[in-house]
Amino acid sequence: MNRKASHYIRLVLMCLAFAFVLGLVIGEVAWTLVVVLGGYICWTLYQAFRLHSWLYQSEITIPPEGSGLWGEIFDGIHRLQKDHYRSRDRLQAMINRIQESTNALRDAVVMTDSMGAMDWWNQAADRMLGFKHPTDRGQLIYNLIRTPIFKRYFSSKKYQEPLLINAPNNPNIKLQVQITLFGEDDRLIMVQDVTRLYRLEQMRRDFVSNVSHELRTPLTVITGYLETLIDNADSLPERWRRPLRQMEQQSQRMEALVNDLLLLSKIENDGQNFVQKDVDIQRILHTICHDARSLNTEKQHRINLEIASEAHLKGNTTQLQSAFSNILLNAVKYTPANGEINVRWYEDDKGVHFSVQDTGIGIDPEHIPRLTERFYRADPSRASETGGTGLGLAIVKHVLINHEGELEIQSRIGQGSVFICHFPIKRVIQSDHSETSTAAE
Repeated sequence: MNRKASHYIRLVLMCLAFAFVLGLVIGEVAWTLVVVLGGYICWTLYQAFRLHSWLYQSEITIPPEGSGLWGEIFDGIHRLQKDHYRSRDRLQAMINRIQESTNALRDAVVMTDSMGAMDWWNQAADRMLGFKHPTDRGQLIYNLIRTPIFKRYFSSKKYQEPLLINAPNNPNIKLQVQITLFGEDDRLIMVQDVTRLYRLEQMRRDFVSNVSHELRTPLTVITGYLETLIDNADSLPERWRRPLRQMEQQSQRMEALVNDLLLLSKIENDGQNFVQKDVDIQRILHTICHDARSLNTEKQHRINLEIASEAHLKGNTTQLQSAFSNILLNAVKYTPANGEINVRWYEDDKGVHFSVQDTGIGIDPEHIPRLTERFYRADPSRASETGGTGLGLAIVKHVLINHEGELEIQSRIGQGSVFICHFPIKRVIQSDHSETSTAAE
């Protein structure tokens, strides 16, 4: 108990003692105590009423005059009020500054709660998304952005990659949406106008596709004449035979490059806009392994196929076969003679997986993040030796994007590599068979 409390208790006790003595003098102890205590209660109620009236005024004012305990209560609350108003004004000024700076952004910023009810948004959101302030406050954002893919993206809580959608009020505008979680699953939504970038990317795709198509005709003519000349090489001078063979090799490489460019362009343009079918992965794996063995007569690799799951996939057969074939052929190219390549199809609680493990030369880990870029090579000096186009893993990447899959690469120099394609459980189609099959050669 502090000094002030002891002091006020002593005062009360002294008053009661005085009333008791006065009651003895006049012969009415009980009534004297009742009168004194009643007066004290009335005085206390009066002070409480003054406090109530003062606290519920609309603006801060000077506290009522008071002495003793009540005077200190008035002064203490007055100090707390002033501190509170100063803090409030400081926070409000900060909020106003943040809102002003956010309103100056060209990108839309929207804050929602965990259910999607909109709490605040900047002026760019009004322009880009068609929101109306303040009538849309509290509305669910996916009721205003009426795109099913946006609602799925909002509810998924998987925001590693941004979402591309059309603007609600203008289908010709492309918007990129990125969501960040904060607080208790609240959302901070950033929306950027990427129409110009989208059109540039579309122009690039169209350019690559058109050029590839245009190259096909002259390449076909050149290849045809080269084949004719090589077939009649015996009638040509000796010095022309080696150049003709080199020209044939380079024309074949150019033809493979054009074909890969056209395939990549088609996969990119199609996106997920293809008929979802039941894909028999087991048949695809047997086919690509058979083809790899047929092309692998010189190096004599041991290509082992293990099918540990009879599950099928919902997707596109041509794209998946192209992706799996590219991964396996890469293993064949970069694995020395008499090496071993293990192909596996298996399933777990996360989904289904296709893996290719080899005993090849391996890849430096610093190159792994860039392997799926177009024409990127971890070792450019081996390009002519392997005869690849540099587009195989780019094709794999886009096929997996179209099938909601992910590519995992594990490798070290001299220790071989493992390429794993992960597919989500929602794309799995269970087959009637559940046996495990293994094949090797």
